[in-house]
Amino acid sequence: MRKSKNNLGNIIKQARLNKQYTREQLAEKIRISSRYLTSIENEAKKPSFDILYKLIRELGIPADSIFYPEIKLGLSEKDQLIHMISQCDEHNLRVLLNTTEALLKRNHV
Repeated sequence: MRKSKNNLGNIIKQARLNKQYTREQLAEKIRISSRYLTSIENEAKKPSFDILYKLIRELGIPADSIFYPEIKLGLSEKDQLIHMISQCDEHNLRVLLNTTEALLKRNHV
């Protein structure tokens, strides 16, 4: 089995380094152990929502870079929409289709 990339850990580590925090400093600020932070950054440990929230806020990480890492900043709204549509199930696609048709009809009235 192929080992998956640790995108979350890489994003957090890079943001920490950009802020010039040591692991110990950041861990202390968000009240976790430096060992736990090391496991998030290097060992693909997934933090709880509360810890992830604290990391995002403390490091100023755009949430989209974590929750939608495949979307590169700077994509047009149309490209972002196409990407999101590709992730929808059949029910949501029908809702989007009906909504879009209603919006287009309203614009032509």
